[in-house]
Parts: sequence; C-alpha cells; structure tokens
Amino acid sequence: MEFVTDPPIAVKIQKMKQRVRWQHPLIVSRQIDQTQLVVDAPDVENPAFSFLVIGDSGSGSHRDHSPQRKIAELMLQHGSSSRFIIHTGDVIYLVGSREYYARNFIQPYREFIVGGDRPKAIQFNQMTFRQPFFLVPGNHDYYDLPLHYGLLLQATAPFRYLLRSRLDFDVGLQGSEQGKAYAQAFLDYLLAIDQPHQLSAHLDRHYTATGTQGRCLRYLPQQFTRLPNRYYQFRYGGIDFFALDSNTFNTPLPLTNHPDELLQRRRLEQQRSNLQQQQQELMQQSMQLDPHQPDQAEQLDDCRTKIEQLQEEEKDINKQLSSDQTVAIDTEQLEWLQQRLIESWFTDEVRGRVLFFHHPPYVTESTKWYQGQTLAVRQRLRSVFDQVAKVVGERAQGQAIVDLVLNGHAHCLEYLRTHETGHADSQINWIVCGGSGYSLRRQRAEGVNLFEEINPYRHQAAKPIATSKLFVGRSGQGSSKHRPYSFLRIDVQAGSPPRFVVQPVIADRYQHQWYEQKLPSFEITN
Repeated sequence: MEFVTDPPIAVKIQKMKQRVRWQHPLIVSRQIDQTQLVVDAPDVENPAFSFLVIGDSGSGSHRDHSPQRKIAELMLQHGSSSRFIIHTGDVIYLVGSREYYARNFIQPYREFIVGGDRPKAIQFNQMTFRQPFFLVPGNHDYYDLPLHYGLLLQATAPFRYLLRSRLDFDVGLQGSEQGKAYAQAFLDYLLAIDQPHQLSAHLDRHYTATGTQGRCLRYLPQQFTRLPNRYYQFRYGGIDFFALDSNTFNTPLPLTNHPDELLQRRRLEQQRSNLQQQQQELMQQSMQLDPHQPDQAEQLDDCRTKIEQLQEEEKDINKQLSSDQTVAIDTEQLEWLQQRLIESWFTDEVRGRVLFFHHPPYVTESTKWYQGQTLAVRQRLRSVFDQVAKVVGERAQGQAIVDLVLNGHAHCLEYLRTHETGHADSQINWIVCGGSGYSLRRQRAEGVNLFEEINPYRHQAAKPIATSKLFVGRSGQGSSKHRPYSFLRIDVQAGSPPRFVVQPVIADRYQHQWYEQKLPSFEITN
C-alpha cells in the first residue's frame, strides 16, 4: 500500500478550475484571460535583467541544519540586483500539507515576504511577496496522505516517532487536498469569494492590465502577488515566460499487448516488488540508529532520502502499469501552450521564449532519466514544438522554438543541450534546478550522453539526442560525502536573439560544515 497518493489527472484539473472559478460568467463578461499576468514594475521593459531559479526546496531542518534556509541566505546576496524568482516546483514536502508552509516556506524565505520580520504572524494563504515570485506546482504539491495514515499519525505515538523523529518526513494529516494548499498559498483563490458583488469588485480591482487576449491580472510586488492559474504566461524585458503544470500531462504512454511490452510489464512488476523490499529493509535499519549522534543522524537522513527516492520510483512504475488509452491528459493546457508560442513568434517585440515546469524531459540524474513520466513529458512537449515549428516556418531563421527550458523534480543541478532529435526540440538548452533544499541525488552511472532507440521493436541502434554539460549532485561515500545544494542566477543580456549568462551558486554540506562556492558562469544562446 502506498504511503502517499497522487490524485488522478482529471481530479487535479477539475479542482484547480473550481478554485480559480475558471470561465465564471463574471470573468467571461469582462473578457478576462485567466492564463496571463502583467508585472507592474518600473523596469519591466529593460532588456537586460537578472532572475533567480530554485526548485525542490520545500524541506524542513535536517537535524542540526537547514539546506533550504542556507540557500535562501545566499539568494539574499543577489536579491537587490535580481528582478524576480522562479520556483520549479515541490514547494512543500512531503505531501504539500498546509501545516508545513510556516516551517518549510515562510520561515526560510521570510525576507522575500512582506511582514517577514514577524514570520509567525504570516498566514500561509495570505502571503505577499516583496519581489515577483513565480511558481509552478510539483508532484509533492499535489500529494495526499491516506486517511488511515493520518489517523495513525494522530493517535499512535510510536508511528509518529518513526516518521517524524527518526526519518523526519514532513507529513500533515491530509496532505495537499489535491493541491488545495498550493492554490490557497499562491493562486488568486476566487472560490473563497462567496458573493457575486464581492467577486465583481475583486475582478475590477485586480484584473486591470491589458494582455494579448484582453484583460488580465496585474501583478503588483508588495501589494498583490497572486498568480492567475496553475499555468500562465508573462512578459519581462521582451522575453515571454511560460509556466506550465506538468503534473497533468506526465502520465506514461500506455503499454500495449505487443510481446516486448508484455515482457516489460513483467519486468516492472518485479522491479516494484524489489523496491518495496528495499523500503522495508531501510525502515528496519533506521530503527537501529540514534538521531542524537551526528554521524548516525546523517545516516538517518540518508535513509529518509533513499526511502523517498524508492517511493518515487515505485510511484512511476505504478503509473506505467496502470496507464491506458482512457487516462485523461491535459490537452487543453498543451493546446494553450501551442497557440501562445505561435502568437509569441508572431509578436515583433518578443525576442525570446523561456519555459518552466516541474518534470524534466531531459535529465541524467540516476532515478529520473529513464522514468515513464520523463519520456511522456518529452514526447508530449515534442508534439507541441513540432506543431509550432510547422506554423512558424522560416520566421524562426534557424532559432530553436524556445531559448531555455527550466525544470525541477530531479534533485540536482544540471545543464543539458539537445542534439538533432528529429523533432523541434533539437538544439535547445535545458536546465534542471532541483537541488535547492531537499535530498540530493547522484548522476547515473551510464554517463552524460542520452540515447534514444529509433525503433524499440526492431532493436535498431540508438542515436544520441542530448548531452549533459554540467551536473551538480550528491557525491562521495561515508564521511567524505558531499551534498551540494544549489540555485541559479541568470543574467539576460540585451539583443535578439537573447543571451543568457548562467551563474550556479552552491552551498556544499561536507563533514557537518557548510562550504560556499560559485561555479564558473557559462553563456547559452540559440
């Protein structure tokens, strides 16, 4: 039985639409676009600007230290010169519980929040940011905790001790409630406005900007910093930014009755059984460790990290085994992205395009590179890019469909570039920024080059499709283990097409001490 559950895609879509009152008559009558915002800032037109990127950050303290807070302190050194922050998802671990927003988000990022000098007074659903903070939901922001586990946590002391004191899992009684906590914290939660006249007044007050499709939300730092939807678009310095919710188009492609796929199904079932056995062994091992001894406390953190990793692998296998032709996919969001990318390409003042969402289509982190969700997101994004390329045609003049894609989910920092894939996702820069506070992972042993089989049934030779040019993740063994947590500063240069100078910033936890470092910056262009 799964420790955490992931709601069906159809439920995620339906619940999120209800929370923003999607296409409510009062919204339609005002011709409001609920997928766009305009940043009200004096420098928004400046073609040279900087922004920060973090992801997979939402953990509490690790015994005697807090990686997320350490990263936040380093971010403060860049706060005055950076215009906004992008978060690639997994804001709150383990199950997106509202109970953990105070400890796992408000407290570590208090200087970025209005009233942060008194963080305990800030309600999780009433946050206002000092500078723009653009987020997307991660898988953990949608997770729930089965009711019987919640009751055990409430009533059974030994169980609470095992999960919270020994393995330090941050779990609430219900979890995210299908993403409700995330929506209350960051979206314009219109469902909370009961009366029609109050809703009218709210829309007339906050949806006063003019976007490409009509009226849209005006994002005012220090005053009103809600996001219009779980996926959205904004423009800054001539760059179009597209924020996506990949949790609703990451279902693995269905397995068929082809003999090779039937064999794959049996392999997956055996792999799942092995993962479950490993989790039980780690739980037993953790009971023998003393959390008050520094070295054993780090071993407990490793146990927690490994268990969470095994659970994610098991969940991906379950998705592959249960996937069929009837599974709902968020075609509405994908069609929205396709249309908005086309419009962006035919808008003269736009000089570049950046996407950010949680699940990386390309990655070499040891647990994510081969997952069914990774391959599914890759194929569905490719389909969108291919359709956009057909329409854009010669207007692109050799440029990639997008300049940069930012992701999380894989607990590392990685920069990859695709080769010629045979699709419109060729020659694109992909950066995974998922090492900003939670457990770190290693790079796969297979190396830095990703390959793709041309025809898996005929076993034709695989072709290289991407290369990892930088990987920062867990390394070393025992007392020599390095845990390099990270975030990015990205400087966008003036000019068209745009140039991006990427500065990785690292806080390495090594032998119970912190070591700060800046890796050499690198420039990416199309």
